[in-house]
Amino acid sequence: MKICLYGASSAALDESYLKAAGALGSAIALRGHSLVYGGGAQGVMGAAARGVRENGGAVVGVAPKFLNADGILYNCCSELIFTNTIRERKQIMEQRADAFIMAPGGFGTFEEFFEILTLKQLGRHNRPVAIFNTNGYFDELQKFIETGVREKFISEPCLDIYLITADPDELLTYFETYDPTAVDVKHLKNI
Repeated sequence: MKICLYGASSAALDESYLKAAGALGSAIALRGHSLVYGGGAQGVMGAAARGVRENGGAVVGVAPKFLNADGILYNCCSELIFTNTIRERKQIMEQRADAFIMAPGGFGTFEEFFEILTLKQLGRHNRPVAIFNTNGYFDELQKFIETGVREKFISEPCLDIYLITADPDELLTYFETYDPTAVDVKHLKNI
């Protein structure tokens, strides 16, 4: 399975985030999967990529040409694809992936993840989606989503179209056992 990961590229993160991302990357490779991601060498992205690579897994980086500068991109990718724009980058990552993870990150991570989640809600794909909740980073986001459900901005069945967990094994088991017929995503856009 080709797993797309969205996450931070910052080198200023607490070491616990990097350790967790590295453990996730290791688990991805050890379970026979590969990584598709934004190509970053630092932060959550770089730690996950190194975890995959150090355990024999394939790493596909997808990055816009303007990020091709010293130290920004991971130079040990199995394949590194350059695009002209961020939009092209996201499209290639989506096309190449069988599943999607949002790991801790900032604006770019949120934007990428919510586009994929919205496309699932609209029935444009029915691949597994998960939030990797290191250190409870996404607890407040989950509460915000639940507020959206309570206030009727988000339909309650949308809570079932993704998994939120801090456990790499639980996350990967969810992906590996995902049943696309269990959730009628085509019905969600009409709720």
